[in-house]
Amino acid sequence: MGRERILVVEDEEDILELVRYNLAKEGFAVTGALSGEEALEIVKEGPWDLVLLDLMLPGIDGFAVARHMKNDAALAHVPIIMLTARTEESDMVAGLEIGAEDYITKPFSPRVLLARIRSVLRRGATVAKETEEPVIQRDELLIDVRRHCVKVGQKPVELTYSEFELLSFLASRPGWAFSRAQIVDAIRGYNYAVTDRSVDVQIVGLRRKLGHCGRYIQTVRGVGYRFRDQNGHN
Repeated sequence: MGRERILVVEDEEDILELVRYNLAKEGFAVTGALSGEEALEIVKEGPWDLVLLDLMLPGIDGFAVARHMKNDAALAHVPIIMLTARTEESDMVAGLEIGAEDYITKPFSPRVLLARIRSVLRRGATVAKETEEPVIQRDELLIDVRRHCVKVGQKPVELTYSEFELLSFLASRPGWAFSRAQIVDAIRGYNYAVTDRSVDVQIVGLRRKLGHCGRYIQTVRGVGYRFRDQNGHN
């Protein structure tokens, strides 16, 4: 494992030090932050390969930190794994809607945490390799996989990390219909604890941000979604 840089945001010092110790032992370069305010300052000191973010922080909470990152063009591509002691599905969906890549509930084992981190980093590193074309062009829509850039006409479109992975996955396989479960497996890894609703939320967000080019993402009744092929077949 290389020296990937990970920012750990956790207000409980014991947990922060435990996570820092286990990640450093595996070869990661780890920086810690004890509050949302501190995280927002430190995150500017990137580049970061991943942010491990506690939701229940004093002052600025984890949702606000994640939202700030995903709305910042310089940080939107950084994957986020959220940590929380709360297990409500609504919290999980809210985190995914913001753009988090994974969600781990406390207490968690170091082995599970490391496996989730490696999975997210591995997916991020292979998205471009799995895409046959580094640049996908469909009329006014341009997707530059290597530069993590999307444009409609000449106007850049700001997408979250998850939205970009989803769009790249579908657009690189035009005409192929995928179920929600297949989409989750492809962009988040197998056995990811997520609901069909969160995939639908991502699709709605993508269509809205792409404007008239959102029509390329088609709903396949009884199946899931696909990216319209060159011939425009439904």
